[in-house]
Amino acid sequence: MTFQPEPALDHGTPQRSAVLLVNLGTPDAPTPAALRRYLSEFLSDPRVVEIPRVLWWLILHGVILRVRPAKSAAKYAGIWTAEGSPLAHWTARQTALLQGYLGERGQRPPALLVRHAMRYGKPALASVLDELKAANATRILILPLYPQYAAATTASVNDAVMAWMQRQRRQPELRFVNHYHDDAGYIDALVQRVRTHWQMNGRGERLVLSFHGLPERSRRLGDPYFCECHASARLLGHRLGLAEGQLLVTFQSRFGRAKWLTPYTEPSLIALATQGVKRVDVMCPGFSADCLETLEEIDQEARAAFLAAGGEAFHYIACLNDQHEWIAALAAITQRHLQGWPIAGAIDDIALAAQRARALARGAKA
Repeated sequence: MTFQPEPALDHGTPQRSAVLLVNLGTPDAPTPAALRRYLSEFLSDPRVVEIPRVLWWLILHGVILRVRPAKSAAKYAGIWTAEGSPLAHWTARQTALLQGYLGERGQRPPALLVRHAMRYGKPALASVLDELKAANATRILILPLYPQYAAATTASVNDAVMAWMQRQRRQPELRFVNHYHDDAGYIDALVQRVRTHWQMNGRGERLVLSFHGLPERSRRLGDPYFCECHASARLLGHRLGLAEGQLLVTFQSRFGRAKWLTPYTEPSLIALATQGVKRVDVMCPGFSADCLETLEEIDQEARAAFLAAGGEAFHYIACLNDQHEWIAALAAITQRHLQGWPIAGAIDDIALAAQRARALARGAKA
């Protein structure tokens, strides 16, 4: 293996800690060409599609990447904003807010750096890690924006980070946050989101929680995702005082013909409408930011299916996005996982200068 070349150690530069938020990713534009690039990277990840590589390569390049980019581009065009991709917009805003919540201590640059990256697409994970290392971040906390752990999401982020680490001669210290599905701050943020929506719009007959789906096979092989989704739902329902039957957990975004986690979201909404339920409130607690899966799949497609089946009112409750309680929860999670790492206090310029002088006396070049 060839290791990445390193610049000479700069003895006069302070070491820093960093927090790297990681989200799934988004295409650069709502065009077939951009979607082809994005889907090729996303669907080539063996964590995402767990079938034999040769067979999947033939399906992916022979069928999917010939047909799906144009269809997906049309869907993205329907949610694209003046700021671009909603997922990219909200993730960047969460990053900026978290930097402020954690405090810059008046330093330029701050002792604690907060950045974001995408597992697929831009800003690329490896590129942002390179930037953090160039800024002398010698301690990096990896915080995926997935509250519930899944091998297809959280573990894929960890894989990519460790692949980058394998190429480094001088490796930073790393810490990973695997999940926070039952974190009190996260649940508080969800509770506040629902209560605020009810105060402004009234309350539906059912609160439907739609999580991203996974193949049922993943559950059988030991993935904790299904259980963690239900744990989040149970805690939320308890805090909201919902009786049995008032809250329903479903799973969306099924892909392919294999059985996925059930019940499926859209068929469940159709069933509710045919049973006489007139109004539903729908929330996606597994998504930290609004994106294609929430704005198009739920707020457009699922809404249309429910209304067509006889429902009268469909209320979508937005993701946590830049909600204060959510950023505060992220800050608290970050601070817990940073314990023991220096993240605050003024950088001692005099001590740094003395350190550099000692190094130069021993023959250092910088």
